[in-house]
Amino acid sequence: MTTSPESHAAKLASLSLEEKASLTSGADFWNTKPVPGAGVPGMLLTDGPHGVRRQAEGDDHVGLNASVPATCFPPAAGLGSSWDPELLERVGAALGEEARAGGVSVLLGPGINIKRSPLGGRNFEYLSEDPVLTGQLGAALVAGIQSKGVGASLKHFAVNNQESDRVRVSADVDPRPLREVYLRGFQKVVGAAQPWTVMCSYNRINGVYASEDPWLLTDVLRGEWGYTGLVVSDWGAVNDRVAGLAAGLDLEMPSSGGVTDAQIVEAVKNGTLDEAVLDTAAVRVLELADRTEAAREAGGSYDADAHHALALEAARRSIVLLKNEDGFLPLDPQATGRIAVVGEYARTPRYQGGGSSLVNPTRLENALDAIREVSAGEVAFAPGYTTGDDEPDAALIAEAAEAARAADTVVLFLGSELESEGYDRKNIALPAAHRALLDAVVEANPATAVVLSNGGVVQTAGWDHLVPAVLEGWLLGQAGGPATADVLFGLTNPSGRLAETIPARLQDTPAYLDFPGELSRVRYGEGLFVGYRYYDAREIEVSYPFGHGLSYTAFEYANLTAEADDGGIAVRVEVTNTGDREGREIVQAYTALPGSEFVRPRRELKGFAAVDLAPGETQRVEIRIGREDLMIWHPVLERWVLEGGDYQVEVGASSRDLRQAAVVRLDGHDLTLPLGPGSTLEEWLAHPAGGPALSSLLEQAAAEGNQLAAMLTDPEGRSLIGNFPLNRLAAFPRSPLTADSVSTLLESLEAE
Repeated sequence: MTTSPESHAAKLASLSLEEKASLTSGADFWNTKPVPGAGVPGMLLTDGPHGVRRQAEGDDHVGLNASVPATCFPPAAGLGSSWDPELLERVGAALGEEARAGGVSVLLGPGINIKRSPLGGRNFEYLSEDPVLTGQLGAALVAGIQSKGVGASLKHFAVNNQESDRVRVSADVDPRPLREVYLRGFQKVVGAAQPWTVMCSYNRINGVYASEDPWLLTDVLRGEWGYTGLVVSDWGAVNDRVAGLAAGLDLEMPSSGGVTDAQIVEAVKNGTLDEAVLDTAAVRVLELADRTEAAREAGGSYDADAHHALALEAARRSIVLLKNEDGFLPLDPQATGRIAVVGEYARTPRYQGGGSSLVNPTRLENALDAIREVSAGEVAFAPGYTTGDDEPDAALIAEAAEAARAADTVVLFLGSELESEGYDRKNIALPAAHRALLDAVVEANPATAVVLSNGGVVQTAGWDHLVPAVLEGWLLGQAGGPATADVLFGLTNPSGRLAETIPARLQDTPAYLDFPGELSRVRYGEGLFVGYRYYDAREIEVSYPFGHGLSYTAFEYANLTAEADDGGIAVRVEVTNTGDREGREIVQAYTALPGSEFVRPRRELKGFAAVDLAPGETQRVEIRIGREDLMIWHPVLERWVLEGGDYQVEVGASSRDLRQAAVVRLDGHDLTLPLGPGSTLEEWLAHPAGGPALSSLLEQAAAEGNQLAAMLTDPEGRSLIGNFPLNRLAAFPRSPLTADSVSTLLESLEAE
């Protein structure tokens, strides 16, 4: 039961200064400090973006010590490809159940940072390169976790897009991409789901540590977005505890051994920190303790079998069929031919990334066993490589090639082992051992389907033309093995869609020249053009575009309509399953504003919906595009604005497979910029009030024979000098303008 604000105030009044300070930092690595005499409990916080990692013993943060077994769901790289908020809410609820069963008050996830570069070491923990998709999926995870009385921790706030120099690096990013790309997902999750905690990141943003940035933690998060929860530091992210507390960082983790508590007490006593600031943070800790009271009750449990089944469902939805020439897949489970399964990942799955999110699964199923269970034919196996070894093993490769040569069909498991917290990838190529194996196997038997296991995108250009089918298997959690077999043999029709572009080359990626920066600064020089926004605007060939994913059936789109209303745009389109299998289509809606006054991507995802269709079935799908998602951040007016105009709405199966288009007119905000002495002649003349006033002055001076005035009233003359500020023109010899006349013009505008 939630305690009233009056009770919080009474409890706060019973605490000493030292006790209040103690509430704002950890007792150890995972627990907050209790105040038993005042009835304030300690809380257990633990890692959990894709599974509850509760330590059995010891203060380990990076996964070296054993953790209590828990369901390992697909990491975010997989879940993001499901494009399925309803599924992610159920996964979140399962995570909440397992956290509650372990007495965990706060589960440290989800991570929703944007995948700026495919080299990002923690990309496997993040959902997408797009903020709208990220925001909807992140909100679903938060809602699910918190439905079980456990707090989520939305992370890493904010602009945390690399591991290189991650504790000090300054992400230097301009206002529009900061707001429209890197903060937008967080804003959507806060608005839709109100996470009970938000975790600030290690890095600096435009020179200021996130842990002590009042603009980020107070002005934006609380003031603009209306956030009501608690802000917790990432583990070790605090640079200056007193400055952080004043900025809005309520809870420091882990324990500082009392050092920072003493700093807070001293700051209050010497007057450099208002005690009311400490009181506010302490109350937020009390509120979180109330909210999570049920999580500390003994006797919690969960159904491990049911959660494993959910992990299997999530893994199936996460798999993306990238390529399928001539219907090579699905394989016939009743066929009696010989299948060669090649690649150690089939037997020893790579199912999660490294670092603090490492989960000890309740069980682990591999693809090799699942394929043998599904297939009626003989299944041979050859490892082909040793996990963790990048160097080709000639003997293992020769063995694999022989197995492939003797088989009717080959299923080849390849991937990457380079994704982890703590460091970024150096490249996106397949390991040398895997590429050498691929070449040998395909030469022996070109009837080969490749299954990829990877947390970040792997370059497919240069080899995918050698094989008829490619499955992007990401990291699929503990049930990824049978999920992969189900898709290979058509027991599940794949419905995953890429939540990030697979580029043809690393050199083609938007941040290639800027990532990861130097001397503790990284410039976000690509601006708004992240992911598909960049590739589509520059018409760069990619291996597989954002939103791409094939099915064992086919879908047609027809009769698109787009209608404006007070909430935004209602998009409706008919989708028909034209194949002979039941299937799920992910309908994607993109918008553009041709002729915009602002720099804009060629198209941007603004909504999506999933539809399940039987063979021959048609459904009318509706997608709502909110006005807030159509707004851009105006860097001069410093607010969100909707530019009026004729918006193009395109609907289809990826950012480059657009089937239907419509145009809808939207009325926008008044975008008139305020005038000043430094505004240009063109800006003055375009202003609804300033233009007529200035034109009248210039026309009168031209009539009196002033040559410069005549030039300024002539369109050809204005093209030469129209970009001069008015105060500069006023300084010209024999100018029709003076400093006084400019001041008079401004005064007349202010008087209106």
